[in-house]
Amino acid sequence: MQRTILDHVEPVAEGTVSLVLRAAEGPLAAWEPGAHVDLALPNWLTRQYSLCGDPADRERYRVAVRYDPLSRGGSEYVHLFLRTGRTLEVSLPRNNFPLLPAPEYLFLAGGIGITPLVPMLAEAVEAGASARLVYVGRSAATMPFAADLQATYGDRVRVYATDDDGRPDFAALAAGLGPRALVYCCGPTSMLDAAEAAFPSSRLHIERFRPVAKEFGPDEPFDVRCVRSGRTVPVAAGESVLDALTHAGYPIPSGCREGVCGSCEIAVVGGEPEHRDDIGAPPGRMYCCVSRASSSTLDVDL
Repeated sequence: MQRTILDHVEPVAEGTVSLVLRAAEGPLAAWEPGAHVDLALPNWLTRQYSLCGDPADRERYRVAVRYDPLSRGGSEYVHLFLRTGRTLEVSLPRNNFPLLPAPEYLFLAGGIGITPLVPMLAEAVEAGASARLVYVGRSAATMPFAADLQATYGDRVRVYATDDDGRPDFAALAAGLGPRALVYCCGPTSMLDAAEAAFPSSRLHIERFRPVAKEFGPDEPFDVRCVRSGRTVPVAAGESVLDALTHAGYPIPSGCREGVCGSCEIAVVGGEPEHRDDIGAPPGRMYCCVSRASSSTLDVDL
C-alpha cells in the first residue's frame, strides 16, 4: 500500500466528485491507462477506482467517484464525509483493461465509465492513432469531464445526452471502423451488452462494474494445500477460498468479492481451478473471492 494525502475534492458533474491523492512519501507507483487502485476508506471499506489523471504525474493520482444511494457505503462515505487533508492508503495500480497498440480506436463510455477511457484517449492521440470517443449519459450535467474532453479533442468526441439526443447506433459505428481498429468500452451492463452484440469479440475490450450472471454446478468441498507453509485448508461447500484462507490466518487482499477487480489474485501450482471471475485469470493464477476447484485439492503458493 502507498500512503497518500487527499489534496483536492472537486465536483465534476452532478453526483460525481474528483479526488486528487498526493504522494505522502516519495513518488507514487507508475501506471498505464486502464489501471485502477484500491482505496482504503476510513470507514473500513476498500473500493476500486480507475485512475483518470496523467500517468506521467508520479506525485498525484486522480480518481472520480459517483454517488450511488444503493451502494454498500463506499461512495456515500466519499461524498458525505471524506475531507481534504486526510491520509489514505492506496494500493499499487493493477491493470485488467490495458490499451493495446492499434492504428485506430473507438472508445465507448457510459456515465462514470468514462474514467479509464480519459487517459486512454490521451495516449492514443499522443501516439498519432485515429481515435474517437462516444460518450453516453442521461444528461450533460451528469457526465463528468464531458466539457473538458470536447474542448481538448474537438470533433474526436461525440457526447450523447440521452434525454435529448437518444442513444448512439452501435451497428453504424461498427460498420464505419477500419479493419485494424480496436474498441474499448466501459459503462453500465446495458451498454456493454449492446457493444458485445455490435462489435466482433476479437476487437472489443470491455471493463465491467458488476459480474455477468453465470450458472455453475453445485459447490463441492475441497482442500487448498499451501505449499510454502505446508498447511492444508479445507474449503466447505458454499465457502469461498478467500474466506477459508483468511480464517486460517492468510491475509489475502480483497476488494470487490465479485471477481471483477483482481485484488485477491493468488498463484496456483497444482490442481484444477474453476475460474468464475469476469477478468480472465492468467495461467497459473486465480481470483479466490469467487473461483473454486474442479479437483479435490488445489495447491497454491502460500
